[in-house]
Amino acid sequence: MKETWVRVAAEGDVPEGGTLQARLGSEPVCLYKIDGRVYATHDTCTHGRASLADGTVRGEEIECALHKGRFHIPSGKAVAVPCVRNVRTYAVKLEDGAVWLDGGC
Repeated sequence: MKETWVRVAAEGDVPEGGTLQARLGSEPVCLYKIDGRVYATHDTCTHGRASLADGTVRGEEIECALHKGRFHIPSGKAVAVPCVRNVRTYAVKLEDGAVWLDGGC
């Protein structure tokens, strides 16, 4: 499968220990920075259709603001009910001070 890298944000805009909502084409994505490393997941919670960017980062997990379900950020795995379906993750690269996501499917 061909990689299609898309610039979605400036690296400096992603707060350490926090979130930043961005777009990958028409898809909402949530960017995270944990210990200096940037990760990306789809921004919509698989349970309540809420924005994960509104949630709280706890270690390597994001807690959804709507119903307090949690996902493991690096893998997208649902780790706390009511979330039972994983959230999509995206390959990330940092280049020239920017965050790039692989938009290929």
